[in-house]
Amino acid sequence: MNTIDVNGLLQQMRALGEQARLQPRAPVATERSADFGSLLRKSIDGVAASQNTANALADKFERGDPGTDIGSVMVALQRADLSFRAVTEVRNKLVDAYKDIMNMQV
Repeated sequence: MNTIDVNGLLQQMRALGEQARLQPRAPVATERSADFGSLLRKSIDGVAASQNTANALADKFERGDPGTDIGSVMVALQRADLSFRAVTEVRNKLVDAYKDIMNMQV
């Protein structure tokens, strides 16, 4: 039977939380000239990149790479899931807005 080192896992989670707090945040785009399509494309590309990173980390962990811990894999997977859900919600809102506009009487 496998035993899980709970204290070690908690230490890893705390270390990852501290790393996340210390990492600089990406600056918010303030350009007014950027069109909506390019912003949407950038966000979709960002989601794809986070999913690829999470999958690569998960594969490394499954292969038993000693430099990959379960905490970083789980954080990467959760980030990828959250970003995908956010993009899905934006898409749903856009589709609803489009339907509302198409149903308007002129």
